[in-house]
Amino acid sequence: MTFPLLPLSYCTNVHPAQTLAEVIQGLDTFALPIRQASGGELAVGLWLQATIIDELLATPQALEELRAALSSRNLICYTLNAFPYGNFHSERVKDQVYLPNWSSPQRYDYTLNCARILAALLPEDLQGSLSTLPLAFKPHEPTGDFTSICIRQLLDLAMALDDLHDSTGRLIRLAIEPEPLCLLETTDEAIAFFEQLFRQAEEKGVLSQARTHLGLCYDVCHQAVEFEPADQAIHAIERAGIRINKVHLSCAIDARQPLTPEVQAALKSYIEPRYLHQTIARCISGDRQESGFIRQVDLTEEFLAAPPLEFQQAESWRVHYHVPISEVSIGPLFTTRPDLEAALKAVEALPYAPHLEVETYTWNVLPGQPRTEAIIAGLGKELETARGLVGM
Repeated sequence: MTFPLLPLSYCTNVHPAQTLAEVIQGLDTFALPIRQASGGELAVGLWLQATIIDELLATPQALEELRAALSSRNLICYTLNAFPYGNFHSERVKDQVYLPNWSSPQRYDYTLNCARILAALLPEDLQGSLSTLPLAFKPHEPTGDFTSICIRQLLDLAMALDDLHDSTGRLIRLAIEPEPLCLLETTDEAIAFFEQLFRQAEEKGVLSQARTHLGLCYDVCHQAVEFEPADQAIHAIERAGIRINKVHLSCAIDARQPLTPEVQAALKSYIEPRYLHQTIARCISGDRQESGFIRQVDLTEEFLAAPPLEFQQAESWRVHYHVPISEVSIGPLFTTRPDLEAALKAVEALPYAPHLEVETYTWNVLPGQPRTEAIIAGLGKELETARGLVGM
């Protein structure tokens, strides 16, 4: 198959917004100039934190205002980022972005309300998608029957999304997004979880709804940090019968040996207090036939000042720091752009078309703190790069 004719989306979680007015202001400040510069269509993957969802549901006028704002600017919305629940631009987000987790009724309610909003925004004849967190953060140590509770809530959501489809005609799919150091981290973990979820769905007689409405968001940055070959991972997901509902076009930092003072100084410039930057190193054994991986929860000054010996001797470090997909290297550091190119080739071979979204949410914390004009230009360059990669 070929890629769909849908306009590419970029995720607005890069822009701070705690009210509907601020969401619309972000459309004017960023999305509209980007669309005008490209001369074509543009989709926005809206991020609407819980307080904005409440605001939109409180009155029909608020939702109509958002619909009109998109329409008047010739922007469309077919996907929402329902991963960050609270303020994604507070001074310190770090591991709080994984709360509430998928055992919480708050997470269920927020996600279903996002679906209701998207159903109202979705253009006719288009399907919608919602990306969400991979259940929980491993260091938070969810215990007991946590997985069973998550599965129960996800199956309830599948039924609710099925009812929403019946009542509105809008088909919306959930896209669970594996991420380093989360409960669903690797492709193997995601496949194992979905096998369990589908078994329970079959026992409950809701397998059709589960397969229709529940799937994965393949974030290329996340799986590149895991050193997973993108083509193999995507083919494994397809063989397992799991739908990839959304693909985040994203790149990570790739710091290769030798870790010279120049490389270490470059890495240090990416240390910042807001987001979590999980770091994974690949260690090659003496015969170079087997590799092992070691993990660091965050890229910090303390860690860089005295990294463990295994990190010092590692072949390569991958850092969960979304860097512009337009770049193959940044100074002495590489990016995982080759992984993105491989992922898109594998996605193009799928028998269906996942939603494609550029998701570089870190523009405001990149070294040098880019100004508004630089962010607009950078996002435009990313979208141009993405269009080139998918042949649009």
